[in-house]
Formats: sequence, C-alpha cells, structure tokens
Amino acid sequence: MNTATAACRRMVGKAWFENFIMAVILFNSIAIGVETYFPGNGVLTLLNNVCLAIYTAEIFIRYFASDTLRDYLRDGWNIFNIIVVVACFIPESVMPNAAAAAALRVVRVFRVMLLFKNSREMRLIIHAMLRSVRSLGINLMVMFIFLYIFAISGVYMFRLPDPATASPDMQAKLTRLAEIAPPAPANAADPYGTLSEAFYTLFRCTTGDDWTDLRYNLVTASEMGIINIPPYVVTLFHTLWYVISAFLLLNLVVAAVVANYQSTMDSAHEQDAKEEEEKKRRLEEAEKAASGEGGKS
Repeated sequence: MNTATAACRRMVGKAWFENFIMAVILFNSIAIGVETYFPGNGVLTLLNNVCLAIYTAEIFIRYFASDTLRDYLRDGWNIFNIIVVVACFIPESVMPNAAAAAALRVVRVFRVMLLFKNSREMRLIIHAMLRSVRSLGINLMVMFIFLYIFAISGVYMFRLPDPATASPDMQAKLTRLAEIAPPAPANAADPYGTLSEAFYTLFRCTTGDDWTDLRYNLVTASEMGIINIPPYVVTLFHTLWYVISAFLLLNLVVAAVVANYQSTMDSAHEQDAKEEEEKKRRLEEAEKAASGEGGKS
C-alpha cells in the first residue's frame, strides 16, 4: 500500500471528513436555492465552483481509498456522485436546445441528494423506499385494475356531449351548465371526456381535490338531462371510488411501506449488534493474547 492510498483511507475513516463533506453539501444546497433569486451572480457561481471542486476531490479520495475500481463502483452512491459531478462540468453552451439545457440544470440540482450519501439514517430510509417500490407490484396492479374499471365506467356514464356535434337544444343546455356549474378550474376539460382525462379525474378524487364539486356538477348535468344517469348513481360512483382508493388501496400501499421500513431498520440494528459483538470478541482475544504474553515473560 503506497503512502497516498494509506492517507486517503485514513481520511475517509475520520468523522471530520464526513462532517466536512456534509457541511459542504448543505452550504451548496443553500447556494443553489439562493441562485434562483439571483441567476448569473458571480459570487454564487464562484461558491458553487468551489463546492464542485470539493466534490471532485472527494471522488478521487474515495476511489484511492478503495481496493479496486470494482470495489469503489460497488457502492451505488459513488456512481450517483460521479454522474452528478460530471453533469456539473458540462457547459450549457454545448446543449442543442433550451430544453436540454434546462434538463442539465435539473440534474445539477440533484447535488442536494448527496446528503443521503453521507447520512446513514437517510440511506436506510431510501433503502426502505426502494424495497417498498419493489414489493408494491401486486398492490399497484390491483389499484390500476380498479382505476381502469372506474375510468371506463366514468367515460361511458358521465361523458358530456360534444358541443360541435350536439343539437341546438343540447348546446344551449351545455352553455347553461357552464354558467351555473363551471368546471374547476375554469379551463378544465370534460372530466370524463376521454379515458386519459378520466384517469386524471379519478386521481384528483383520490387526493380529495374538488371531488365533491365534480359530483355536484355532474348531478346538475343529470338534472338538466345532459347525461342520462340518475343523480344517485353519480353520488354512489364517486363515493365508492373515494372509499376504495383513499381508504383501502392507499392504506395497503402505506402498510407495505411501513413494513419494509420496519424490516430495514431491524436489519440495520441486527447488523450493528453483530458488529458490536465482533468488536468485543476481537478485544477479548487481544486482551487474552496480551495477558498470555505477559505470563510467559
């Protein structure tokens, strides 16, 4: 082991190194937020470049502290760190258009997520979230099946007539409906006009966003004879969907996340306990070896 490698390993193993990198990330995160108020400010640009230089030095220090390149890349956070730092070195002038330049700026903002890399507790939370995503396949499939059924049913039952092809009498009713029961927001499309719009409408209902206003508007449309569905069906449809989605399906998702979080924390505590026992065992063996050598002498 050469001197540089040994020095890098000692540095990475020190608590002050992790705390220093954490402080730099926090400072850089604040600077990124302030820069949105003062774009192109020279002082902020200089500070961000200094932070970028520190991130670059950290990459090389952690690389030299690793045994091999494969060992260094085995940690996914190191790969994430490299991607973010490399993106920060790409000048916006080489981007083909404004959209690409905006995407590059968004990638640079991900420097804030480097906080996760330097905090064990945050890494555990992210690990629990990833485990939850992997285990939510069946739950999401069940949720999508219900969403698909209700969306298609909503299109068939609640789609408003097309004003371009409607009769003059129906056009007058649609105009009157827009006056007494305007959509929210005012520029919103027919909530069940298409399947894709029905998906989004049901998602809005799940979040509790104006789903009662949607119900009242459709009840008004029913009473005016615009849709051939009785008001009680409108009420039953939206109430049933809200109960199933907000109270049942979402609770299944929450339960899966909580279970994976608890499992991750239990595994981490078990690992900590094993490491502590291993340290005690090694210490006892060292003490026994030292006492044995003392007896011989």
